[in-house]
Amino acid sequence: MYVQYSTYTELCRGHDCRKIICDKYKTGVIDGSACSSLCAKETLYFGKCLSTKPNNQMYLGIWGNLQSVIKCQMEEAAQLDFGTDPEPRKEIVLFDKPTRGTTVEKFKEMVYGLFKAKLGEQGNLSELVNLILSFADGNKDGRVSLPEAKSAWALLQLEEFLLMVILQDKEHTPKLMGFCGDLYVTERVEYTSLYGISLPWIIELLIPSGFRRSMDQWFTPSWPRKAKIAIGLLEFVEDIFHGPYGNFLMCDTSAKNLGYNDKYDLKMMDMRKIVPEINLKEIIKDRQCDSDLDCIYGTDCRTLCDQSKMRCTTEVIQPNLAKACQLLKDYLLRGAPSDIHEELEKQLYLCIALKVTANQMEMEHSLILNNLKTLLWKKISHTNDS
Repeated sequence: MYVQYSTYTELCRGHDCRKIICDKYKTGVIDGSACSSLCAKETLYFGKCLSTKPNNQMYLGIWGNLQSVIKCQMEEAAQLDFGTDPEPRKEIVLFDKPTRGTTVEKFKEMVYGLFKAKLGEQGNLSELVNLILSFADGNKDGRVSLPEAKSAWALLQLEEFLLMVILQDKEHTPKLMGFCGDLYVTERVEYTSLYGISLPWIIELLIPSGFRRSMDQWFTPSWPRKAKIAIGLLEFVEDIFHGPYGNFLMCDTSAKNLGYNDKYDLKMMDMRKIVPEINLKEIIKDRQCDSDLDCIYGTDCRTLCDQSKMRCTTEVIQPNLAKACQLLKDYLLRGAPSDIHEELEKQLYLCIALKVTANQMEMEHSLILNNLKTLLWKKISHTNDS
């Protein structure tokens, strides 16, 4: 129990995160819309710990009268590298850009260059830059101060934050509420996993993993509500598939990264492993390999090892939709109405079989996605759950 408690305290380091951020704020290095509430007024509180890794802190939070989720980086944002741990957070240089004397125009050029490197020449990057500057103006005084710019630059190194800005007008992306340094606050999601029941950490430690998986299947919403949540995931896959800023790849498609609200609308809980396709290709193209196992990012983005060159190829084998259907298969088939069970199972297996390299993949992708959404909506559209 002592060892397990020590592991828990290493995993949940909210007090360290708050101290680091507030020290930087109080010395004038960083600023943002959440800084005063977190560090001066103390009206932004850390609640229950949701962290799954020590370097990525996630807590339920309370900001005044609003419930929220607080996310904070305890180490430098990991670059798209394979199987390597990020280096410890370098306090001295974490908020070193932009430097004193940088003009707003120069900062806009920096942000534009960063977007171009991450997203390529896709979409209206200038519009995206202006969106970032508007968000960075935390006190809404019409200008971006140097401490606010330092916070914004640190946040833009995080793949999840960039994707949240791009998808802020989409239903299944939690709304950004504020920031301070590389800590940011999003709207609260009532249910923080696709299924299962939330238990105190000490009880979690005592339950065997196999029994816990069985419990997860017991504690799921009713089938019509599961269908509505599943439709939300399919819609999110559409949102990131060849959108205005290119294609994004889901590289960790697991139930713990998905949540839903009290209306059973899907909300993404963790998007750290959703990355721009162009960025992933750039990183992986010179990756040395002995087998296909060396060509994996996250848990779900897999390419092939070219044995003649001993290098990873750049095309990810499985599209996002196939990964989503793999996750939804047992979730939807368990308790599905008998009159659609057979057709639902057929469509899910067709979906799982999708390959990026297949001829007319985009057409098949759209057809299967629409068939699944139509099948589910027709079944639940007459119920209160829709």
